[in-house]
Amino acid sequence: MRLLAAVLIALGALVLPASPASAHAALIGSTPAPGSIIGASPTEIVVTFSEAVTPVDGRVQVLDPDGKRISGTPTASGAVLRIPVRRAGQPLGTYLVSYRVISADSHPVGGAITFSVGAPSATPPEAAEAGTHRSVTLATPVTRFLGYAGLTLAAGPALFLALLWPRRRSRTGATRTVHAGLGLIAAATLGSLWTQAPASSGAALWDVRPAELGQVLTSAYGLTLLARLAALAVAAALLPAVLRGHSSRTRGLALLAVALGGLVTWPLTGHAAASPLAAAIVAADVVHIAAMAVWLGGLITLTVFLLRRTDPRVLGVVLPVWSRWAALAVVWLVAGGVVQAVVQVGTVRALWETDYGRLLLAKVAILAATLAAAWYARRLVNRRQVPAAGAGRMRRAVGIEVVATAVILGLSAVLVQVNPGRSATVDEGAVREDGISQTLTCPLYTLQFNIFPGQIGDNNTIHAFVYTPAGAPLPADEWTVTSQLLGRDLEPVTQPLLPLQPRHHAAGAITFPFPGEYEIKFTVRIGELNQATVKTTVSVPANSAPTAR
Repeated sequence: MRLLAAVLIALGALVLPASPASAHAALIGSTPAPGSIIGASPTEIVVTFSEAVTPVDGRVQVLDPDGKRISGTPTASGAVLRIPVRRAGQPLGTYLVSYRVISADSHPVGGAITFSVGAPSATPPEAAEAGTHRSVTLATPVTRFLGYAGLTLAAGPALFLALLWPRRRSRTGATRTVHAGLGLIAAATLGSLWTQAPASSGAALWDVRPAELGQVLTSAYGLTLLARLAALAVAAALLPAVLRGHSSRTRGLALLAVALGGLVTWPLTGHAAASPLAAAIVAADVVHIAAMAVWLGGLITLTVFLLRRTDPRVLGVVLPVWSRWAALAVVWLVAGGVVQAVVQVGTVRALWETDYGRLLLAKVAILAATLAAAWYARRLVNRRQVPAAGAGRMRRAVGIEVVATAVILGLSAVLVQVNPGRSATVDEGAVREDGISQTLTCPLYTLQFNIFPGQIGDNNTIHAFVYTPAGAPLPADEWTVTSQLLGRDLEPVTQPLLPLQPRHHAAGAITFPFPGEYEIKFTVRIGELNQATVKTTVSVPANSAPTAR
């Protein structure tokens, strides 16, 4: 029992530092574009993510330049979130789109983007805090740990009690361990249901409103966890006869089917649900989790209840059977893990370039050491050394397996909180509000321009708008932009901008071939005779976005 407690404490210490994964659904675009300048206020905001999302009630809103909410009820269709908006009382200025959604893998994602109509506001509206409260950050991996620990404590002892338990050994301790495992699974499931509510809203763990909890319970995530609780209740009703070793074949098969159904709920509330080839990944995850629970649970059962105070002749019968079970579990464990790794890691480079890949490599390394200990234990069993002097070496080998496998289980709990390696390329392409937005004025007009993304090279687009000093759109007949790298003996580059509809809007491209200070000039002709030039200076650091001065 002391060893069991030590394993659980070590497993808990391993998963506690893990924080909930962030940005599982990455923002990949929006209309209007983040940081853009448009000529008129929109009637709808469209935000596109990298995977399907569900909006959190009351946490998706659009604020106008005066800070007033102008958004209606958002709707989501797959990865596209649509937010209807009404016309702002003061349409010119910066708008804030604040969102909090639940991604397909059940992780909450929050953030904000801005765009401007006409010109940016002097003091844009501020977004509310979109992060996850520290209490939820700590509680989330704890619930994962309790769930995996419960599976381990329920599966291994139950399998031994049903099929391999020595007749003269008391079943009390192992039966209590199974019941404790079921209790841990129930507690973890209820904890996950509760934790999802503040994780969705961004509130503290204790700040949960009935409406928020109701939304979780009616979501796909909540319904999946409720199904787990139902399967757990049915399993608890079927277990007593099985644990006594007097169960019928029909009851045993029914329990196996219920257990399999309950296991499916684990991948359905994680990365597997949002991964490519979802059906295959869910199946592989079920196999992986089941094999790990049987292997580690069986090792704990041997170490805590059977290797000590069991007649050597009895062990000579039990251990060869368990050795075959363990070998089979390892085969399925590795097979399920390989299928998941191939899909979730995505590329070979992601193994060392992402947190997910590095954790996976650590898990494989520890698994290799564990298999070495398992091979040594199996060798002792095959040589029939356990009943004699080999018993002590057998206990040490199994003890190493228990500790190492517990660490692997802890790494698994961490992995489900980390963005898969396949998401790295999506995250790299996620929209960020880079570039420059600035307002330039002269007696003839006010010009608002935006350069995006504003980096070294020729992949920079310009959008510009002109307005009267009062803020009304001002039609323009001709636009040009000139850029010159200061401090170098290089000629300025002048190119036209393409007038767009409405006519106070123009677009084009600009090149920043080298890092340094650039002078940007806009020349705009209004009518036949009125023309004026405005200018600004932009600093373009190496490998970085520029800043306007």
